[in-house]
Amino acid sequence: MTRSATGLPLTRRRALGLLAAGSALAPGLAGASFVNFTGPPTLDDAVAIGQMPDVFGRLPRVPRVVELTQNGHQPGRHGGTLRMLIGGQRDVRYMPILGYSRLVGYDAKLNLIPDILAGYEVEDDRVYTFHLREGHRWSDGHPFTAEDFRYCWEDVIQHDELGGMQRELKAADKGPRFEVLDEVTVRYSWDDHLPDLLPGLAAPVPIRLFLPAHYMKGYHARYTPAERLEELAKAERVDDWAALHMKMSRFSRPENPDLPTLEPWRPRTKPPAQQFVFERNPYFHRVDENGLQLPYVDRVLLNVSSYEIIPAKVATGESDLQPVALDFADYTLLKEAEARYPVSVSLWKRSQGSRVALIPNLTCGDAVWRSLLRDVRVRRAMSLAIDREEINKVLFFGLARESANTVLPESPLFRPEYATAWAVHDPDQANALLDAAGLTPPALDGFRRLPDGRTAGLMVESAGESTLETDVLELITDHFRQIGIALWTRVSQRDLFRSRIMAGQVTMSVWMGLDNALPTAEMPPYELAPTADDQYQWPQWGVHYMSGGLQGHAPEMPEVQELVGLVKDWRETSDTTQRAGIWHRMLQIQADQVFTIGTVNSAPQPILARRNLRNLPQGGLIGYVPTSLLGIYMPDTFWLGPEG
Repeated sequence: MTRSATGLPLTRRRALGLLAAGSALAPGLAGASFVNFTGPPTLDDAVAIGQMPDVFGRLPRVPRVVELTQNGHQPGRHGGTLRMLIGGQRDVRYMPILGYSRLVGYDAKLNLIPDILAGYEVEDDRVYTFHLREGHRWSDGHPFTAEDFRYCWEDVIQHDELGGMQRELKAADKGPRFEVLDEVTVRYSWDDHLPDLLPGLAAPVPIRLFLPAHYMKGYHARYTPAERLEELAKAERVDDWAALHMKMSRFSRPENPDLPTLEPWRPRTKPPAQQFVFERNPYFHRVDENGLQLPYVDRVLLNVSSYEIIPAKVATGESDLQPVALDFADYTLLKEAEARYPVSVSLWKRSQGSRVALIPNLTCGDAVWRSLLRDVRVRRAMSLAIDREEINKVLFFGLARESANTVLPESPLFRPEYATAWAVHDPDQANALLDAAGLTPPALDGFRRLPDGRTAGLMVESAGESTLETDVLELITDHFRQIGIALWTRVSQRDLFRSRIMAGQVTMSVWMGLDNALPTAEMPPYELAPTADDQYQWPQWGVHYMSGGLQGHAPEMPEVQELVGLVKDWRETSDTTQRAGIWHRMLQIQADQVFTIGTVNSAPQPILARRNLRNLPQGGLIGYVPTSLLGIYMPDTFWLGPEG
């Protein structure tokens, strides 16, 4: 069976026929009302003097048409600049996340659709055929073709000095067979199922299958003389040609203005700088329903500040669109700015499974606490001890949702029992569970004792990136005192924080809950099982999975072993109903076992924007996965209307 770009059963002959007709595999084209395309006026001079072709020469033969009216938005007009504040030079990484130009991407309803691709076919989650848009060009005007995929596959992915093959491209520890079928068609084939390829291509930082071959060959040892590469490496202050190639090809941090891109805005500034300029990509592949080439906005400016003062600067009118570096605690300050500046503030919902969660480290080095934390009664007791209603009222004015760390009601996989499991404030039941787990009754100082005689106290470690974490921990410290457990906090820089967790030196940490609390059955359930080294509840088990058993160690707990097996089951089935069943079983285990301790989710997130910024929804879901911050809401369609 073959699935088309829309996910419907489709024969190969029919799929290719639809592609040629430019209808089903080029969403929106057939019903578009325009006859001509219109480019932005800012490019007219460059066209007039022959620096670039007119808009017909810049667009693919079949561009992606965005039907704005159909989705409740307004077709716009070209022009203007948007300013945004960032907390450091590394935060230029927000631009490709916000721009969200992907081979396939999620729409606002979390359906996967072709974007850069004209269409795709999937056969049994093993064979993926990708059709490019004929005439599509990189931001420098060079054709975007199958050669860019071939170069990435043969000259980068299969080159050991350039990092080798990503594990995301392996099924049963084997990579794909790659074929160039013609100039605009490529195919990847695996012997085993790889159902998470499309979600990986739609991620905030997607699996990289292509690179601008015409540009990157100038930094590759197969195509450029060693003397030239040595000269370039020295100029870029890197050790060798491989490090040079990696630096110059880095899409996730757009710091190389010369690197061609397919994003709506291209970088024009090389660091170090206090302001990073992004200008429209003249060859961007999307148009609106009236034929205007997107993006509407000409330029985006990222001004570097510091996280501590960004809210104050935003409140004095220094930002035109601010979806990052703000928290709910800034809401009052931002609302006051509405009276002084032409800005408006809206509250969105954060898409994490818990805004703040306690993460017990089940593979920590402290043998006594490791044994206790692996006892489900202890984890349940800690969860029952937390007064989520108090946290919600004190810190979120009651606007968040009291819940365990689980999926949100907006997910089709949500069930109320996942949110309420062991998440009701009940200190009496919590104390009874700790008694049954063998902890001594509270002594005169009010605290229990561990089996080795130590005070039952936990050092909760934080990366110190949010004052909200500190506020939540202050409340939880009082909650835990009622069950005889002391709580202390330690703050460290993020890299040190993570390395300490990996080394087993952290017994409990505080972080956000599920990154993706909006899953569908077709999205991989990796977060619910130990599959990565950055899962703070079981880092040694995660690195064992990620390394193929070469590092860390396998999980000893039967419930965790079942989760790992369920991930394997999900990967091996193509049936959506079975996948949903696997998701629900994993969510049930998570709810019952309380591997992470959530507090509240659906937390309000303020977003400030210029009052005349059109097509930014008044509310929505914002997070990293799967929304790519505002990416699924298509910032290239935001436009500046008349002031007033």
